[in-house]
Formats: sequence, C-alpha cells, structure tokens
Amino acid sequence: MLTEDGKHLYVSYDEYHNLIEKLALKVHQSGWQFDTILCLARGGMRPGDILSRIFDVPLAIMSTSSYRAESGTVQGHLDIAHYITTPKGRIAGRVLLVDDLADTGVTLQAVVDKLRSDYPPITELRTAVIWTKGCSSFRADYSVEDLPTNPWIHQPFESYDSLTPEKLMAKWKV
Repeated sequence: MLTEDGKHLYVSYDEYHNLIEKLALKVHQSGWQFDTILCLARGGMRPGDILSRIFDVPLAIMSTSSYRAESGTVQGHLDIAHYITTPKGRIAGRVLLVDDLADTGVTLQAVVDKLRSDYPPITELRTAVIWTKGCSSFRADYSVEDLPTNPWIHQPFESYDSLTPEKLMAKWKV
C-alpha cells in the first residue's frame, strides 16, 4: 500500500509473492529462454528462489551489499563478491540476473558491468526486478512496478533487520 504522500510503500507477504509471480509472467511472455538465474543477495534471493522454482532452472548467487547502516536504511559503499555460488560449477550461457529493485541503479549497473567484463562464458544477460524507482539510472529488461515518487519500500521481512537474538528470546520468553 502506497502512502498518500507517496514516500512509503508497505508490502505484505501476499502482495510480495503476487509481484514475483507477475515478474515470472513477464519473463515467460517474452519468450526468452535462459539457463540460469543469478540472484543478488540479499534482496534478490527471495525472488530468485521463487523464479528458479517456477522456471525449473539452477539458482546461482552473487553477494552484494550497500545498505547496511541504520538497520539497512542507509546506502554506503558497494561491495560485490568476487565469486558466484552456482550448482553448475561455473556460470555460463543465458543468465537472468534478479534483484528486488532498481533503487538508484548503481548496484545493478555495477554488477552487469562486472558480469560482462569478468565472465565471458555468459553469452546473454538480461535483468529482472520487482520495482523500478523513478530516480534509478538503470532500467531492467523486466520490471513489474514503476515507482515515479521513489518511495521507501517496506518489504514484509524487513522487521528482521532490527531483530536480535536477545529480542527474539524476550519475544518467546526463552
């Protein structure tokens, strides 16, 4: 649900999963066949996992991180992993790169550039996100929702960003 001022978007688990299914439909309806899904951890892991199951293709993972401060609300230095975890030994062929959103576009563009320069076995690369903010400099090949007002997206699992083992013990009275 988008707030009236357009500054916050609150997403329930049901809405989140429906959006991932709509993303799957966009990819499917394009007719493009791919060999592997490469998700960006952490935001792309949930959509990547679901798309991997729907399309029955292997899931590879590349870790990136830039939103670490203030329980994941402040963007900092972008770190991109040097290695990709994949069940096929080495990532190759046609790859669908999946993340949750194109926020500023910096992460997706940096990863696309890295994949194109450092992974010549990738013969074709396309990108898929759930949301694209209006301020993003990157446009994915597949996106479900364009957000021209650039709201902060409150995803259903982000409460875990500030949950500690101690808070969990208090919650469950352990």
